[in-house]
Amino acid sequence: MAKRRKASGGRRAKRGERTDLAARARIRVTARDRTAGKWFAKLVALQARLRGPGGCPWDHEQTHESLRRFLIEEAYETLDAMEHGDPREFASELGDLLLQVVFHSILAEETGAFTISDVIESVHTKMVRRHPHVFGSGSAKNSSEVLKNWEEIKREERAEEGKSPEGESILADVPRSLPGVLEALELTKGAARVGFDWDTLAQILKKVEEEKRELEALRPGAGAGAFREIEEEVGDLLFTGVNVARFLGVDPEIALKGANRKFKQRFQWMEATASREGGRLADVPRERMERLWDESKARERP
Repeated sequence: MAKRRKASGGRRAKRGERTDLAARARIRVTARDRTAGKWFAKLVALQARLRGPGGCPWDHEQTHESLRRFLIEEAYETLDAMEHGDPREFASELGDLLLQVVFHSILAEETGAFTISDVIESVHTKMVRRHPHVFGSGSAKNSSEVLKNWEEIKREERAEEGKSPEGESILADVPRSLPGVLEALELTKGAARVGFDWDTLAQILKKVEEEKRELEALRPGAGAGAFREIEEEVGDLLFTGVNVARFLGVDPEIALKGANRKFKQRFQWMEATASREGGRLADVPRERMERLWDESKARERP
């Protein structure tokens, strides 16, 4: 425990100025906030109890590494609940996601790395610092200016922490561990913020056509070298598709998940229709499959 206090104290000393800024924000705490705080404290105590002596054997076996897939799964289940539009389901999934944050914090506290209080203080201080137009003397006329200020403040923070040496790329803080679609989105967003971007959607669509032509010019099945070329060109085409989404203000991951869901629903309708007709979809001629696909799409039209 002494080790944890020492580690936390060192971090707080370095963040003294940011903590003072957060304190000056004077954010009003309502009765609703106090109730939420009580329930949050109960949740932290509950997870500590599960992890502690006489707790749950499964919880005792978990590590940061073993919990990684649950963190990802809960994030996607939260998105799915949000799209379904059921408030109770959405609240429940947000709770599951919150539990992952608490669980990781309990594990970290056991090693003296940090506590849940450090997690909350960190994000609170960060949000105050990055919103000077709300809590300080800064100004922002629109969301574009907010994002521009946000990136500038992030660069200042990295420089203060010694993470941003002179000449370091503005893309250096995009984690390579991100899923490909999200990494592409973050890379192109960073580049666009300094003006490296297309001016019109037509320009990006022209780039899509260019990538398609380059892919069509390759010959599949011509050895490992050719496969790597094909893989590279497919990557370029997908990367450009992510740019189309970003330029239009669409999250490509959410858009792709929607397309996946739509395809699944249409395909399952085709399977059900083939079954009603006394057979399996796998045995239906290709021409009939195409007609069933068109019929499944027509069913969705108002």
